[in-house]
Amino acid sequence: MIFTQAEYKTRLDKTKKLMQEKGIDLLISQDTANMNYLTGYDAWSFYYAQCAIVNVNEDEPLLFVRAQDAGGAYIRSYLKDENIIVYHEKYIHTWPTHPYDYLVEFIKEKKWDNLNIGLEMDSHYFTAYCYEKLKQGLPNAIFKDSERLVNWVRVVKSDAEIDLMKSAALISQKGMQTAIDAINPGVRQCDAVGEIQKSLFYGTPEYGGEYSSIATLLPTGKGTSASHLTATQDQFVRGEATIIELAGVYKRYHVPMARTVLLGKAEQKKIDAMKATNEALEAGISAAKPGNIADDVAQKFWGILDKYEIKKESRTGYSIGIGYPPDWGGAYT
Repeated sequence: MIFTQAEYKTRLDKTKKLMQEKGIDLLISQDTANMNYLTGYDAWSFYYAQCAIVNVNEDEPLLFVRAQDAGGAYIRSYLKDENIIVYHEKYIHTWPTHPYDYLVEFIKEKKWDNLNIGLEMDSHYFTAYCYEKLKQGLPNAIFKDSERLVNWVRVVKSDAEIDLMKSAALISQKGMQTAIDAINPGVRQCDAVGEIQKSLFYGTPEYGGEYSSIATLLPTGKGTSASHLTATQDQFVRGEATIIELAGVYKRYHVPMARTVLLGKAEQKKIDAMKATNEALEAGISAAKPGNIADDVAQKFWGILDKYEIKKESRTGYSIGIGYPPDWGGAYT
């Protein structure tokens, strides 16, 4: 168990407090990072139906997983065995039978089928079919969007979480230095990424790395106009820029980093843009202090860009922390 029992209890108490404020009696969370946050569970099983269930009157969450993954749930969660709810393999890929058929029956057996049930309506692994199974199977329940309730609890990190992220940051630094060293004219993009990934997994002697929830992003040349391109077998070209976006990961906690490498001499326009961006970043960082809010940081950042007539329509940042594919963003804000 990575965190203490007391930390998991604090997380649960904060979640239940928000549930009460929103009028939610039973929360069903399919967000993989939220499941990890509430239960400690960590496995590559999110491609099929699973969820954490929080009843506002219960002392522990429940973890709903398939039989093949039950062993991992017993090993990787802090929950009592009776709070791990296992559905049979007969529900896997046997349409129209679905794991949520079993979840519906379980909720009925617990006599929770007439409660106000919160759902993560915009979570990556909550499919339309899951929603229909719940609606059809629990006609007496009142469903409402939980509005990323657990994600917002996760925004404020504990000291223990910050310590893990500091370790992930060291891995990020190592991975980025590897990227800067590997990107040279004539080198294939895929070869550079191979070295980057090796570095991120090797981590440091003290902190081994893990897979990231987003692949290493490597738009290069004209591809730098599109933020989220991945590596090809094409070679890097002298005179072109490459954007590197990666994340060091330690015990599922991510610390992303982005840098730009230019192969050759920079024209004055690029130098001016770099200086303005660095000034904007410093202004934003200076506003990141107790008592300020995220908007204070953003306004300081944008204020510098406005001074130099640089337009940035996208957000200045977002919450990070626990991450699973396809995203490392913490609250989708």
